Amino acid sequence: MLKRIVLFVLFLSLISVSDGESRVYLDINAPTFVQIPIILPKWRALDRTPPALSAKVYEILANDLAISGFFRVIDVDRLPSHLKDKEGIPNTLSLQEWGSVGGEVLLAGEISLDSEELHLRLKFHLFDLVEEKHLVGKQYEGHLKNLRMMVHRMVDEAILQLTGEKGVNNTKIAYAALHGGGKEIFVADFDGAEVKQITQNRSLNLSPVWSPDNKRIAFTSYLKRNPDVYLIDIDGKNLQRFSYYSGLNASPCWSPDGKQIALMLGMGGKSEIFLIDASGGNPRKLTRGKENELANEASPTWSPDGQEIAFVSDRSGSPQIYIASKDGSVVRRLTYEGSYNTHPAWSPKGDRIAFCGRVGGHFEIFTIAIDGTGLQKLTSNSGNNESPCWSPDGRYIAFSSNRTGGSKIYIMNANGLNQRPLTQSKGGETSPSWSKRFE
Repeated sequence: MLKRIVLFVLFLSLISVSDGESRVYLDINAPTFVQIPIILPKWRALDRTPPALSAKVYEILANDLAISGFFRVIDVDRLPSHLKDKEGIPNTLSLQEWGSVGGEVLLAGEISLDSEELHLRLKFHLFDLVEEKHLVGKQYEGHLKNLRMMVHRMVDEAILQLTGEKGVNNTKIAYAALHGGGKEIFVADFDGAEVKQITQNRSLNLSPVWSPDNKRIAFTSYLKRNPDVYLIDIDGKNLQRFSYYSGLNASPCWSPDGKQIALMLGMGGKSEIFLIDASGGNPRKLTRGKENELANEASPTWSPDGQEIAFVSDRSGSPQIYIASKDGSVVRRLTYEGSYNTHPAWSPKGDRIAFCGRVGGHFEIFTIAIDGTGLQKLTSNSGNNESPCWSPDGRYIAFSSNRTGGSKIYIMNANGLNQRPLTQSKGGETSPSWSKRFE
């Protein structure tokens, strides 16, 4: 089990934004925005710190900023000759010469390593080049093995200063991937690095989903030849067979408080949505009534307040998205456009639902407001795009796509911009699930 980051990351200094009205750098809630040009000078390696380690920090830092979608990175290679060799943290008196490069903000830092104890110290400072002022400075300390997490923390802080909300760099994404003739569950950092295999049962493991406390993952597996729902710790230990009724047990989804799991059960020749206590008992059907006696229902997803559940039903003749109160007493149809809409995912902000819809023989990712208005198509003419899931801050969507051949995990901004692959293998990755932040 992951240890809390506070055990190895120390926030030793914080210099606040100067007094006066704060400048608005980026309105992340705007339908479109212009990326902030950010300058990254060369990092300074102090004492006997290997230059290769400084270069590694710089590489992770630049990649994190680019992946965020908020920045246009101006790195060392694109700096004029008189600035390329300048290292470390500049003083505010020299900001004018950096501003002439075309950047609006500058992020600079230094690194030192105690080679005997492998104790790492990272210090960074963020500057506003337009107003020529210092925004924030922080220092992080920890073991060398936690270098990536420390850099992710740094970028989260920079994003907080410039957008008003922390980034999601210290989150993880679980997904299913082809492996050894079957499919196993894997977990990677938000940038696709540090991939770890969670299951190793050589079976077909599908549809992973994080528990609200980030400690467990629920998924469907054919380990016992029947599609059953299992729970497993994120270190791959304590495998538990959770739901194993005869027939289909699939698409688990934890309630926000972690006390219940919604899932799809196949009974009597059709599939229905059930709620089961997280302890494994007290199963109860979500929807009931004559109007859905012959309907198949699938893919439940909880609202952030835990009061409603969106799901797929073909009760109207084709798969569409519906929303039900958590006791099933009120059900309403959400989607009306398109003849095949599946895989709903409720935004953490509560205002929109992402889903997969078939258009012209291909599947695309859409979002829609919870009142059925504001339908937006986010992907287009790029293979099949399926299984959307939201980042915990609601600013990104991860999904699977076979646009380049085999299916890979992609992420994009919630408005559809900045689509880029997360996984770098030959393909076979599906069903992403985004964790909460690891604090």
